[in-house]
Formats: sequence, structure tokens, C-alpha cells
Amino acid sequence: MLKSKKNKVSNIIFGVFLVLLIIPQTRQPIQVFIQKGLALFGPSVKAKADQKQIDTYQWNLSDLNGTPFHFEAAQGDVILVNFWATWCPPCIAEMPSLVDLHDDYKDKVQFLFISNEEKTVIEAFLKKNQFQIPIHQPISAVPESLQTSTIPRTLLISKTGKIVIDKTGASNWNSQTVRETIDKLLAE
Repeated sequence: MLKSKKNKVSNIIFGVFLVLLIIPQTRQPIQVFIQKGLALFGPSVKAKADQKQIDTYQWNLSDLNGTPFHFEAAQGDVILVNFWATWCPPCIAEMPSLVDLHDDYKDKVQFLFISNEEKTVIEAFLKKNQFQIPIHQPISAVPESLQTSTIPRTLLISKTGKIVIDKTGASNWNSQTVRETIDKLLAE
């Protein structure tokens, strides 16, 4: 009898959860909540032997005001590239940790938050969440070594162009591991 009652309660909770996932207004917040749980841990650093070299710095971008940015201007810097979108639950889940990291390292690391969305959509998202980060949009083709078909994808690149961290999916970018890795890269 007790087991039957527990089964009914768990079935009701599961049913409510499924209904909430079907309703468009509640789907994204639930997905973001789940992704935040998955993004508790920081990304792993690639072993030196597994670090790929950027194939080219020939990539043209522009910020939301239309100001051009040439990726080659970042050559020799530590760079963090994040491909994301405002509609992407894992992107939204990890964004606060990226913003915190940006706020602490913006004068030392070149941050490139890349989105293909309309300027007005991006600006509304930034304003709603009170994020102040530099958003760029690609003007030319993304270098092959940075291309992605899945977002979010974030890469931490050394001064010598080695991809030290390459993470697809939500992660905690404000983790001690990431901070220690960035500090090490800045000291090189």
C-alpha cells in the first residue's frame, strides 16, 4: 500500500514535469536550471600532447556597434572564444560564470563572445541579465580549428596559439582550474 502511494506521487511529479517541458514559457527555464546543475564543474585542460594549434588568425569580426575586429590583433594574447546564442539553455546556464571570469580578467585576456543572432536580440538578452561583455559577430569564415556545429563551445587559447581548453556544452568557467590555467598562460 505504501509503495503504491509513493509510485502515484512520483508519477504525478513526473507528469507535471513533462507538462512543464511541453509549455513553451516554462521549457527554457527548466532546461537552464538542469544545465546549471550539469555546469557545476569546470572544464578540463588538455594535455600538452593533445593541444591543437590554431590554423590561422585570419578571421574578421565586428562588435555590436559595427566596429571591425581582426582576430590577428589578438595573436600573442591569451584568448577565450565562446560561441553561444540567447536561445541555447546550456549557453544561458554557463554565461554567469563566463561573465564573472570576464570581469576579473578583461584587462589581461582577450574575450570573444561570438553570436550569429540579430543585434537587437543580443542586446535585449544582455540588458535583461545585466551582462556587460563584448559580443562579436563573424564577418568572414571561422578558422577551421575553431569551427563548431554545437553550442556552447568555448576555447581557451595560449599566447602561442595552442588550444589549451576546448569544451562543448555548459561548464563552470569561473572555476579554480580555469583561473589557475589562465594565470599560468599569462605568466608564460
